[in-house]
Amino acid sequence: MPELQPVEQAIASIGGAAVSGGASGAGKIDGSGKSQVQPEGDSEALYAPSYLRNPKPVYPERSRQLGEEGVVTLSVRVGADGRALEVSVARGSGYRRLDQAAVGAVSRWRFVPAKRNGKPVESDLTVPVRFEEEGR
Repeated sequence: MPELQPVEQAIASIGGAAVSGGASGAGKIDGSGKSQVQPEGDSEALYAPSYLRNPKPVYPERSRQLGEEGVVTLSVRVGADGRALEVSVARGSGYRRLDQAAVGAVSRWRFVPAKRNGKPVESDLTVPVRFEEEGR
């Protein structure tokens, strides 16, 4: 079984779009956004696209033709079952097509749910999705 990696280390190059991570507020009781040592049996939600076989965001062809690039930062509510319960744009790329492509893909993703006292719980996660032409 592949080793799961913390969100902070997850970077996947996915056909012109890249997903790189940084959990924000997931599994943190005080919501400070600061890294905290988790009690035994507690963990933050994770996404590891290669491990969970999450679908790549599709770089919209029209956006590619127009040279539209950018980073979409998504706010994701992850259920105790690892499914995305709610996905919204926290910070847009400046291009509606890219924002919609990111939301559409991440809405279908599976996540490793956060745990509290060893039991899966709902949590929030920030997922940045980068759209850029390959070879840059």
